[in-house]
Amino acid sequence: MRVNVGDGLRFTSHRAGIAAHRAEVLEVLGDGREPPYGVRYEDGRVTEVFPGADCVVEDSAHLRSPHAG
Repeated sequence: MRVNVGDGLRFTSHRAGIAAHRAEVLEVLGDGREPPYGVRYEDGRVTEVFPGADCVVEDSAHLRSPHAG
């Protein structure tokens, strides 16, 4: 997974009771745009993440699109 600052990360879950959530990439801390990433979640929490298979990148251009859902 490779992201840029400003991209969004959408985390989904296959476990009951855990809702999907999103975060904005604030920093790319790994080499070559690789993890870890400094992110801010929708609830304002800021942390570092190593995204797993349950994560999808929403690039910043997609997030600014009027058709983004």
